[in-house]
Amino acid sequence: MISGLATPALYRGLTSLLAPAIHFWLARRRGQGKEDETRFPERLGHASLVRPAGRLAWAHAASVGECLAVLPLAEGLRAEGLGILITSGTVTSAKVLEKRLGHGMMHQYVPVDRPAAVRRFLDHWRPDVAVWVESELWPNLVLATADWHIPMVMVNARMSERSAQRWRRMPRLIAPLLGAFDACLAQSEEDASRLKSLGAATARFAGNIKYDAPPLPANDRALSGLRQEVGGRRHWLMASSHPGDEDAAAKAHAALADEIPDLLTLIAPRHPERGEAVTAMLRGRGLQVAERSTGDHITPETDIYVADTLGEMGLLYRASEIAFVAGSLADHGGHNPIEPALLGNALIAGPDMSNFDDACRALEKANALTRIARADDLAGALVPLLRDTALTRRRAEAADAVASALGGASDRALAEIKRLLSHRTETLHART
Repeated sequence: MISGLATPALYRGLTSLLAPAIHFWLARRRGQGKEDETRFPERLGHASLVRPAGRLAWAHAASVGECLAVLPLAEGLRAEGLGILITSGTVTSAKVLEKRLGHGMMHQYVPVDRPAAVRRFLDHWRPDVAVWVESELWPNLVLATADWHIPMVMVNARMSERSAQRWRRMPRLIAPLLGAFDACLAQSEEDASRLKSLGAATARFAGNIKYDAPPLPANDRALSGLRQEVGGRRHWLMASSHPGDEDAAAKAHAALADEIPDLLTLIAPRHPERGEAVTAMLRGRGLQVAERSTGDHITPETDIYVADTLGEMGLLYRASEIAFVAGSLADHGGHNPIEPALLGNALIAGPDMSNFDDACRALEKANALTRIARADDLAGALVPLLRDTALTRRRAEAADAVASALGGASDRALAEIKRLLSHRTETLHART
């Protein structure tokens, strides 16, 4: 198989030869609004900010969830006197970080994985340590960073069995990539085992830093207004929905409407730009829909409220009592159940929560999470929680207790990074 011939040198050569195709791909993404027009040169390795003086920690996070998860670790590194650079690849993550970055922290878009762009990026930033969040491995970027003798740590490292099977077809590429990391801190024992089998000799279980993230924020005035509009109606939230999830929510609402006449369903699309299409689909089913991005208000006649705005999940979780963790009915692996657990929600999820297996096991053991096998079971799972506020409260309290007990991964990652930085300092002193 061709994939079995893949090596770092072959990959590097192909990404150089395919420069026109890569630029075409980037141009297409720009046309689709998936690239930031004003900051596009960053994707080619041209920095838009000056490197600060002193030691610099660079963390690469793929998208919103990973960016938010790395913030507690970034705060810990700031306390050690380091400047912080966070890179990501999505416009949404950049917008969210604009509101969340602390003093001494910066964001740049990750350079496209071409040798020239990577070289420009590293030439400018010269980080003292590099932190990869989860497992978005760009071969040129990883190996060039290692060639600069920059200590590298993978935190929240994960490797699903499906991904491991794909990488096993490219052993001569994945082994050098994983072997370049000085430390590989895995989310679970299973992830650590798969990573080791692929070449990460330093892989070990350290926990999930996403469980250390502080509760998502909310604007107090907006929260008060939303709670006033919801009033005393029984309600629930379909959180971070994907195509298909909204259909399940609509069916559950219709099934319960007669039994719970004042029922209000809130839907927060994972990608807010889908809000208009979701609203149109729901209205096509004869439902009364209010859309947050257009300024609609919840009225007594509203059946479903589509919260299609960016960065307001903290607001929605606080305004809710029951949250369905979306992305778990189809092949998405589910989203972080700890976020709603920390903000007073009883939890329901579908069969596929593979992204957060460890948390789900703990939540189920504490009777804090209801799992359903298929979309048609959603209405039945909602009924007891919508009927019994005391049960909802007990489930929410149990979820909060589990969420509070799952922390500590960020501290372990911080200790490892400090150890590597100390070793780097000693090595540099020994050379001078």
